[in-house]
Amino acid sequence: MNFSREASGEATDLPAEGPGHHGPAQSLAKLSLGALGIVYGDIGTSPLYAMKETFVGHHRLPVDQINIFGVVSLVFWSLMLIVTVKYVFIIMRADNNGEGGSLALLALIQRKTGGGRWTSSLVILGVLATALFFGDCMITPAVSVLSAVEGLATVNAAFDPFVIPIAVVIMIALFWLQAVGTAGVGRLFGPIMIAYFVTLTGLGVLNILARPDIIQALNPIWAVRFFAQDGVLAFLALGSVVLSVTGAEALYADMGHFGRRPISIAWLYCVFPALMLNYLGQGALLLENPDAASNPFFFMASEDFRLPLVILATLATIIASQAVITGAFSVVQQAVQLGLMPRLRIEHTSADAAGQIYIPAVNWALLIMVLLLIFGFQESSNLAAAYGIAVTGTMFISTCMIAVLVKRVWNWPVAAVAGFMFVFLCIDGAYFASNLTKVPDGGWFPLLVGIVVFVLLTTWAKGRKLMIERMREAAMPIKVFIQSAASSATRVPGTAVFMTSTPEGVPHALLHNLKHNKVLHERVILLTVKIADTPYVDPEVRTKTEDLGQGFHRMILKFGFMQDPDVPGALKVVGCCGGDFRMMDTSFFLARQTLLPSSRPGMMIWREKLFAWMLQNSESAMEFFRLPTNRVVELGSQVEI
Repeated sequence: MNFSREASGEATDLPAEGPGHHGPAQSLAKLSLGALGIVYGDIGTSPLYAMKETFVGHHRLPVDQINIFGVVSLVFWSLMLIVTVKYVFIIMRADNNGEGGSLALLALIQRKTGGGRWTSSLVILGVLATALFFGDCMITPAVSVLSAVEGLATVNAAFDPFVIPIAVVIMIALFWLQAVGTAGVGRLFGPIMIAYFVTLTGLGVLNILARPDIIQALNPIWAVRFFAQDGVLAFLALGSVVLSVTGAEALYADMGHFGRRPISIAWLYCVFPALMLNYLGQGALLLENPDAASNPFFFMASEDFRLPLVILATLATIIASQAVITGAFSVVQQAVQLGLMPRLRIEHTSADAAGQIYIPAVNWALLIMVLLLIFGFQESSNLAAAYGIAVTGTMFISTCMIAVLVKRVWNWPVAAVAGFMFVFLCIDGAYFASNLTKVPDGGWFPLLVGIVVFVLLTTWAKGRKLMIERMREAAMPIKVFIQSAASSATRVPGTAVFMTSTPEGVPHALLHNLKHNKVLHERVILLTVKIADTPYVDPEVRTKTEDLGQGFHRMILKFGFMQDPDVPGALKVVGCCGGDFRMMDTSFFLARQTLLPSSRPGMMIWREKLFAWMLQNSESAMEFFRLPTNRVVELGSQVEI
């Protein structure tokens, strides 16, 4: 499976539009402010539940000094090693022309190394990381909003019955807002998150002043003592401690929106200090009042300020959920463009920001799953048990992929690669192993989602590959066709664009058109849309043409996997192939395949039927490629795989 792929009007291909780059005029401060809301919403809200889950979750810890110091020490060194060192200083250097994320990283490695014996394994890892990401997208809004609204119970126990209804209303409103666009309210994200991080810092400092000895927890010796006291309990606690780094992958995935430097600055000078001071403050509170472990984040505030804190935390979790939803839309775009998913309807919700998109199918599927999670798990603590596996699994996979990058692309010395692998595979492996113990308590959910999504992605990629192979087997050589048909068929005025998934052979739509209509246009363009393994392709090098003679031309249009494959827009600036393109004189011919599952070697019958269902429900090529509706002719054919 290779991520440099082709697209056409035939139902075998599948690209999507991608978010645009941020404008060069935006200042560093503005980009860093924007990163606070979009990039750090998830990890920024982890103090709401990480410490609580560690002490009163499914594997309870005695609230004593050595456990408090040990947990805070683990949190600090996890944030330092996993987020700061691994992501900020190492992984974020691996940008694919400015874009990040598992799929962009996979495309980068393939392009730089030219494939090789590890290609198949890397593709499986990249697809698996993407599958786990969707499980994370479902759990994050549910656990973060629920944990914030649960703060109402710390204000007044009478609010407890209203927690779930309020969370449900918030979720429905948030997902409904996606259809109308979030550009307007998005301007408030940065200021709200600044207020939130300032509040985190203030609460932390106030509680640290009451017990300054909590600063000792920054010494890693306390983490060692924590494990020495009860290794089994400490190992189980890792499954909750890792909740403090949920959202770390967003630093890399959102790099294309803000750039490496703004994200790094926001982390090093704002988010990391605020988070660590708050965790230290929660530890100080527990030293003074062990009973506060039931919800240490909200108990850090006095009763007079607890309700405003609940409101601010809820706003922060809504922003975190928005960031996750937006991230899901972006990942789906990349997966569609790279040949891992069928075409989906993608709508732009802003005329100014290309990244403001909306995918109805993904949006409503996520909402249904989030609501089922809220009703099924009832409490954020129960959801937290399901949370860690997707996060730790993705982190483990990222480490494996980066190890290949540093060795084969960056050419690190063997000793440096071995050191990197040893340190981070030990850390990620320990966290992942600890979370596996929570499978019966809810960890099964992200694993189930991951398996289902993995099967869908691999089935589509494999089925699409088989379909293209079958079509190539039956394709007539273009030169033979031109010599036999062009001289005898009646030629009519105008331009005919036949979209094809392969830049060789005769498109099925051309054969069917000649068979049924018995005419050929004066100018015939055999058009293939290719999706590169880079995010963006310069318009100056987008077009490649070949004159086949007798009015026939072969054209290839290349788009990046984050770009909108607007075919008419690209053709308007093309001045070759016998003249300019005028849409009123141009007809687009598409072939729509009907799949016939068979016992031929390729895929199991149930996967062929699944692929056929996905093919049938994929987005129309006409809408996907922005073709004018009154200039499209669609012709059907059958393909057996």
